[in-house]
Amino acid sequence: MANRLAKETSPYLLQHAHNPVDWYPWGEEAFRKAEEENKPILVSIGYAACHWCHVMERESFENETTARLMNEHFVNIKIDREERPDIDHIYMDALQAMAGNGGWPLNMFLLPDRQPFYGGTYFPPQKAYNRPSWTDVLLAVSDAFKTKRKDLEDQAANLTQHLQQSNQFGVNTIDLGLPKDELFTQAQADAMVLALMGQADKEWGGFGHAPKFPGSFAIQYLLRHYRVSKDETALQQALLSLDKMIYGGIYDQLGGGFARYSTDEKWLAPHFEKMLYDNALLVDTLCEAYQLTGHQRYAQTIRHTLAFVQREMTAPEGAFYSALDADSEGVEGKFYVWEEEEINALLGADAPAFNAYYDVSRHGNWEDVNILWAPRPLEIAAQEQGLLPAELEALLERSRPKLMAARDKRIRPGLDDKILLGWNTLMIHACCKAAAALGDEAYLVMAEKAMNCIFENMRRAGASPAFWHTYKEGSARYPAFLDDYANLIRALIALQETSGNLEWVRIAAELAEFVTGQFSDENARYFYYTAAGQEDVIVRKKEIYDGAVPSGNAVMAHNLWHLSIVFDRKEWADRALAMTAGLSQTVARYPTSFGVWAAMILRLVQGTPELAVAGPAYKARMRELGELYVPYKVLLGAEADVADMPLLQQRLQAGKTLIYLCRDYQCVKPAEHISEITNLI
Repeated sequence: MANRLAKETSPYLLQHAHNPVDWYPWGEEAFRKAEEENKPILVSIGYAACHWCHVMERESFENETTARLMNEHFVNIKIDREERPDIDHIYMDALQAMAGNGGWPLNMFLLPDRQPFYGGTYFPPQKAYNRPSWTDVLLAVSDAFKTKRKDLEDQAANLTQHLQQSNQFGVNTIDLGLPKDELFTQAQADAMVLALMGQADKEWGGFGHAPKFPGSFAIQYLLRHYRVSKDETALQQALLSLDKMIYGGIYDQLGGGFARYSTDEKWLAPHFEKMLYDNALLVDTLCEAYQLTGHQRYAQTIRHTLAFVQREMTAPEGAFYSALDADSEGVEGKFYVWEEEEINALLGADAPAFNAYYDVSRHGNWEDVNILWAPRPLEIAAQEQGLLPAELEALLERSRPKLMAARDKRIRPGLDDKILLGWNTLMIHACCKAAAALGDEAYLVMAEKAMNCIFENMRRAGASPAFWHTYKEGSARYPAFLDDYANLIRALIALQETSGNLEWVRIAAELAEFVTGQFSDENARYFYYTAAGQEDVIVRKKEIYDGAVPSGNAVMAHNLWHLSIVFDRKEWADRALAMTAGLSQTVARYPTSFGVWAAMILRLVQGTPELAVAGPAYKARMRELGELYVPYKVLLGAEADVADMPLLQQRLQAGKTLIYLCRDYQCVKPAEHISEITNLI
């Protein structure tokens, strides 16, 4: 028998559609039942690529006896955190306030009015790992709800008050009358480098200890800092981090694409799920590394990763799927790992050199099997095998497709094929950066196709310019959140700079107006995560941390600053400055948690080159400028005067295509050739 989740579109919810648990989706039907029957609500939150979510489902939610207990004592709600990140943020914050930690699956118990009073993450079927059994938790919570209701209500009231108070940040008094270069200083920018380097792993790259996440924002910051400062220590840490990931097990050496994170400090053993956003953010960062250094390994990794995205994560209509599971056949990583005998059989005489380079052995390098990674330089591995480096490279080139073909015959990991607006626009931005950095129009086509799919399927009819958050199989759902709009605006700006089509940046400005109208807080400084008028959450949260994905508030600060220059909108510039100034002290202390904010401070310190190209060959000149490493530029181009953009007014000279380099609308003498101004940008 299917439960109510059978009518949902989320792959994660559909995975639970045949559980004996009487699951409800989040909504009025479940809330009414809890009120009418005076039962606590159990909200269980996860996502399709979550390993421990699958484990708990198998152990508990598929168990008839456990399900009966849940159905008798609770109203049970299942949520896909990627569909409803707003709800996930609220109850994850509650759990962290309660327990000091969090994770998924997130199992939170609520009063019938949806206020949280108790929760946890994974619970085993029998007491283990210093955790009570799921059955014990259910019985204890049910009993407390009946016998200690007042205590639970007090706990819930305290937690809800904490959630509301967590929005009170960045409202300290700032003298916004100070000049910009006094509000944001080189000393702050340098202090953030020191803080990042204090957490840097100087041997294996990355930041902090295991488990290790890619840290794209921190790497980008170091690259951008180096561009101006020429601080070799910062550059080497950034490149070491990228190189160790590229040659590590976190990177799919055969198929391309990065896994979510590494469970060890050496990047060998990933948690094998592949998320769209990680790959987008890493392509972004690799583009900057390539523009700065010209190293071909970065260009190759960009191409390899985007080939994976096209092959395995792109819908027929052009938008991008959300994630690939870690598990196949119920075993984590099974699709990706190898036994030495398999490789020997497939590669024959080439196997010993291949195995030596990729650290393959009979005993395995992870749980008795082998993850392909390259812990030693190719030159050393070649020398040990009596080969020239070029000979080993050729051997690897002809071997990888053979293994890939064999791997393609295996049972594949599950695909989360919903299309999320915010994650798609992160990948569109990455495709634009790849098109610019590599000079490859194919990636611009990829970006435009995805954006057109979004506009055709996710724009809300009759509520222009509003969008939906998620789309699958003809059904778009849930009003878009702040992150969706912030990343959409950012992607539209990148599309304009890469394609030369000014209409994209005009739409970005229209959306910025919409966001300031629908999401602004009471002080008109920061933005709520949910739009005005959304009734089904107990608190409107403001998110500022740059975690796995950038904070919508941080991205909006960048967007408003950029658009203020394009359209000469002082109120947008003032708001971007106020948002950043309100958090600058916190950001300077904790740049690993506020990486996109840190980049905003650096942007304000380094300045924003304004590049205007006017004349018949403007698109060609824009493409040339796009290949340069100028991370904070504003780039506009046209072959005629443009009334609504000051940088493109009165720029034309007959028969010429001219490049104007300006700062604060003050321009140096225009140039016909980019080489004349590269040292000034």
